Amino acid sequence: MKEMTHTPVKFTFEQYLEYDDGTDNRYELFDGELEKVPPESQETYGIARFLFVQLLSLAELERIFTHSLELQVQGNPQNRFPDLVVVSEVHLELMDKRITITLNMPPPPFVVEVVSPYKNQNDDNYQRDYIDKRQQYESRGIPEYWIIDPQAQLVVVLLLINGRYQATKFSGNQRIVSRIFPKLELTAAQVLQARV
Repeated sequence: MKEMTHTPVKFTFEQYLEYDDGTDNRYELFDGELEKVPPESQETYGIARFLFVQLLSLAELERIFTHSLELQVQGNPQNRFPDLVVVSEVHLELMDKRITITLNMPPPPFVVEVVSPYKNQNDDNYQRDYIDKRQQYESRGIPEYWIIDPQAQLVVVLLLINGRYQATKFSGNQRIVSRIFPKLELTAAQVLQARV
């Protein structure tokens, strides 16, 4: 008797955008295959929510998204779900059917990722936020990307300058300097200790 093998369906990004499995699961598209995105940790959720509240005085409520906005990027996976994103007015009109910013739309101005716990710099969690997403967000042209690392007690602010990210690290009671939100009055410690 011949053994049957299951070949996974390969999706294009356009097919993926139409896909609905009837669940609330979030997926990243990797080489045409769906990979389920694990749920966020309490720490990640707390930091993103704290920043959401802080940004409310600087951006309209409908422009700030936590853990829900999908961002199409180049490479693998073809999409990311940042922990926090602030979009422009134009995105609100373009995202009428789905909370997804595709490659044919302008990049969002501000993206935040909270690093999941890692063992060392070769760990997948470290690699994903510090290397992979950094490259994808840089090539996508996102002007400001924050990497919040509770383990290292650092907030790394990456600003896009001449097409390349320039990083500045903030720790302790240093005030975080943001080009997109210059009036933001937060220290690294306030962000890293957030548990809203």
